[in-house]
Amino acid sequence: MKKLLFFSSIVFFSFQASAQKFHIGVNSGINTTFLLDKGLADDPRYNATYSYSFSPVGLAAGVDFGPRFGLQLETILTNQEQIYQVIDIAETVVGERQIDLQSVNIPLLFKFMGGGSSRARMNFSLGPQLAILTQGRETLEYAASTQEIPQGVSLPDGAIENGDGTYDVPAVDKTELLSISAQDPLAEFKKTQVQFAGNLGVDIDLTDNIYLSTLLRVNYSLTDMRNDELIALMKQNSNIAEDLFGRRANLLVGFQVGVHYMFGGVWSQRR
Repeated sequence: MKKLLFFSSIVFFSFQASAQKFHIGVNSGINTTFLLDKGLADDPRYNATYSYSFSPVGLAAGVDFGPRFGLQLETILTNQEQIYQVIDIAETVVGERQIDLQSVNIPLLFKFMGGGSSRARMNFSLGPQLAILTQGRETLEYAASTQEIPQGVSLPDGAIENGDGTYDVPAVDKTELLSISAQDPLAEFKKTQVQFAGNLGVDIDLTDNIYLSTLLRVNYSLTDMRNDELIALMKQNSNIAEDLFGRRANLLVGFQVGVHYMFGGVWSQRR
């Protein structure tokens, strides 16, 4: 991770020296998160719901080597939430499994622009991203109910088999499954993730030196958010609940807006 940040900084600042345009800015956004976990997706007890979270503040600095190509380094505080409803055999909601994350995302983006001197210009960006987790918590709670539990999944304490693949299970008070601050490595979120970031956007010139950026951003995690010790144990021990099996990845989709100051003037004002 440190090597990635170091390399990104060297690339960014070495290019800056020969850049035609240099710009800095602030941005904010809103996003929704899709937790890609086959174990949870295939478990009939869980029904995924989606909510929106704010990415309240971020900073950006970039260099344009011409009207068609640039390089941008960003940092933005991002909140993410994924809620699974816990349902019984009658598909009645009896509880929820909730995952709340907050991270500082640092993408290095290669920016491809439409060119020309119009006041509004399309662009496409992609590149690697380092996500540093600042907060993280996964909890589970549900009322006493009859649930369908897949074969091979560890049964909750006190579960009574009904002989047809369903079980009467007692209520579970809010229980923390994973946390960034857990003392047990098996219950700890990974502090950093390597991700891929990409976006499609439009830059709109507001004045001779200020432009507005609007974009649709997609982040996809290339590494699992759970601790390596837990993943290794899951592969070795068949007694670990199978709703933890398989790779877990984040897919974030959001809208981002920013205001940037370009030294030397925006492209529509070039002489």
